[in-house]
Amino acid sequence: MSELFDESFDESAAPDSHAEAKAEDRRATVRHREGRRKAQRRRNIVTFVVMVGALALLIGGGWALIRPMLTDRPTAEASDYPGPGTGEAQVVVSSGDTGADIGATLEVADVVASASAFVSAYNANAEAIQIQAGTFTLQQQMRASDAVAALLDPGSRSDVTITIPEGWRASKIYERIANRLEVPRADVEAAAVDVSANGLPPEANGSIEGWLFASTYTIVPGSTPTSVLQQMVAITVQALDERAVPAEQRIEVLTKASIVEAEVPNAEEWGRVARVIENRLGNCSDDGTLGMDTTYAYGLDKPAYEITKTEWATDHPYNGRLRAGLPPTPIGAPGAGAIEGVLNPPAGDWCYFVTVNPEAGDTRFTASIEEHLANQQLYRDWLAQQQTATETPTETLTGSDG
Repeated sequence: MSELFDESFDESAAPDSHAEAKAEDRRATVRHREGRRKAQRRRNIVTFVVMVGALALLIGGGWALIRPMLTDRPTAEASDYPGPGTGEAQVVVSSGDTGADIGATLEVADVVASASAFVSAYNANAEAIQIQAGTFTLQQQMRASDAVAALLDPGSRSDVTITIPEGWRASKIYERIANRLEVPRADVEAAAVDVSANGLPPEANGSIEGWLFASTYTIVPGSTPTSVLQQMVAITVQALDERAVPAEQRIEVLTKASIVEAEVPNAEEWGRVARVIENRLGNCSDDGTLGMDTTYAYGLDKPAYEITKTEWATDHPYNGRLRAGLPPTPIGAPGAGAIEGVLNPPAGDWCYFVTVNPEAGDTRFTASIEEHLANQQLYRDWLAQQQTATETPTETLTGSDG
C-alpha cells in the first residue's frame, strides 16, 4: 500500500494541461476566422477585378462607337469649298429628297466638298425647302451656300416640264410637246404613229387618243418625242392598274372619262356627269344615245357652236345624237379625277344636264325632259347676253340635249 503513496504527485500538472488545451482551441479558432477573412478578401478582390474589367469593356465599346462621330465628322467650315466653282455637273434631285439626300448627291458629283457642309447651308436658308425635284446643271467645287442658291434658281434647271390639261385631244398635245422640246411638230406626229403601232396596250386598238394622261411631266435632258409619249402612256396604264381596271374595260373607262372632262370644267360635277352617261347608256332617254355635243365636236374637229343643222342631221361615228352608245375612241386626255368619277359615280336618276352659265360653272341636272328644256332656255338666255342674236347658235348646248 505504501507504494501507492510513495509515488510523488504533482498537484499543478492537471490544471496546466487543461489550460494549454483551451489556449490551443482559442488559437485554432483565431486561425479559422483569419482563414475565412482571407478567403472573403480574395473573393472580394476577384469580384472587383471582374467588375472593373466589365466596366472597362463597356467604356471601351462605347468610346469605339462614338469616337468616329466626334473625331471623323467634318465640320461645315472644314469641309466646304471656298468657291466660286469650276466646270459643271448634272445632278438629279428626286421627289421626296431631304437636305441630306441632296447633299449626298452633290458630294458624289463634287459639287460640294461634303454633304455636311450642304446640310448646314440648307438649314441656314429658309427658302431651301422650296427646292424642287428635277435635273440641274451646277458648277463643281461650289461653296455649299452657293449650291443651295443655285438649286433655287430656275435658270439652273436643265430639264423641262410639260403640263397636259385635262380634256386636251392628242393633236393639241403634240403641239405642246413640240414647243417644249423645241422640235418640229411633224417629229412628234411621226413619234405618235410609232408609239400607236408599237407602244400601246393591245386594248388600245392602235389609237393613242385617250392614252396621253393629263398631268405635269418633268422631261430630262435628251428626251425625244417618242420617249415623252411613252412616258404619258405608261402613266395612263399605271393609273388604270392602281384602280384595278380590267384590260377589257379600259377603253370604256377612258372614253367616259374623256367625255366627262370635255362636258363640264368643274371637277366637282364630274361624278354626276358620269352618272348621266351611265343612265343614258341605260336608255333613260328611250333612244340609248348620249346626246352630248362634245363627241361630235371632236369627230368634226370644230367647236360645237360651229356645227350646222345639216351636220347634226348627218350620220357620223361621233354624232352622239344619232348613234347609240359610246363613240369609237376617247375624245381627249383624261386625268385621275375624271377616271375616279367614272369608276365611282354618285347615285342619281339624272338623264340630262346643261351648263346654263359657263362662266359661273352653273350646271343643272335633271331626270325630267321638261326641266331640261327649261334649263336649255336658261343657257340660251345667257348666250344671248354674250353675243348678238344673229350670232347665237341656239341649237348648240353644253351637256346632254335629250
